[in-house]
Amino acid sequence: MMLGLSLAQFTALHVAISLVAIAAGLIALPAYAAGRRLSLWLQVFLWTTLATSLTGFLFPIGGFTPALGVGIISVIDLAIAFAAWRKLASGGGAALVFGVTATLALYLNLFVLVVQSFLKVPTLNALAPTGTEPPFLAAQAVGLLASAVLGFVLARSLRRAAIA
Repeated sequence: MMLGLSLAQFTALHVAISLVAIAAGLIALPAYAAGRRLSLWLQVFLWTTLATSLTGFLFPIGGFTPALGVGIISVIDLAIAFAAWRKLASGGGAALVFGVTATLALYLNLFVLVVQSFLKVPTLNALAPTGTEPPFLAAQAVGLLASAVLGFVLARSLRRAAIA
């Protein structure tokens, strides 16, 4: 039992929080890159991403795994994103730091979504049972490329806004 929930219930809660975080990030970050700061969506994205990262540490752990590594990177990244978020009004490099760290947080969520989808969805698992097959690698490449493009556009728009 975790937080008074069975493992299945806790997993469902963790997945639901993760999906909210991804959806909020996919709404907030492209809007931010386009010059529209959707503060509520950005906050939902940051807090649910933090919640999904932290709840990931509550699962039974038998040793260090790649999932733990991603969780640790995510929490460190989010600490920096939250610090930059607080300093956005003061200008300077905070906006760029926030843009980069928020984009990385979204990418890590998407990375885990792809991994878990190929592990848990039977149709996807049949296409890539070991996680080294072309369909899995293509899905990860699309997530990485989309995140890199978003990060580039976001950084460029924030840099222009800071110069103007």
